[in-house]
Amino acid sequence: MSIDEVLDTVFDPEIPVLTIKDLGVLREAHLTDDGTAVVTITPTYSGCPAMGMIEVNIRAALQEAGFDKVTVNTVLSPAWTTAWMTESGKQKLRAFGIAPPEDESMDKRALLGERRVLECPQCHSRNTEMIAQFASTSCKAMFRCLDCLEPFDYFKCH
Repeated sequence: MSIDEVLDTVFDPEIPVLTIKDLGVLREAHLTDDGTAVVTITPTYSGCPAMGMIEVNIRAALQEAGFDKVTVNTVLSPAWTTAWMTESGKQKLRAFGIAPPEDESMDKRALLGERRVLECPQCHSRNTEMIAQFASTSCKAMFRCLDCLEPFDYFKCH
């Protein structure tokens, strides 16, 4: 199994339907001349608590696949952006009940008092409202659908 194939099996511990590739935190993976598997990741959010578990899961998956020497590097620059998420990952978020990131410029307009309008991942209504800037994790906001009344997370743009 190649490094890429192994990393396709490593899921985000906070959103278990997304692989680290779907999420866009996997920056690079390669083998060095001495056989060391080198993986570079970037956190979605500064201080993201999931990064420690992601590193553990990367090491475990690679070692189980026969890569004895593994180095995981975390880089902060350039900062992670939702633009690195795959389209497949965004679809998986929606199916899981989390609104995927939409047009990045809308998040910035919120600073000017403009209301963010999102599609409810349950009933697909756009009659929604934000109820909290932070939700189950720092990278998400809490919204509520005013039609079906279901609360849902929104994966914020970065």
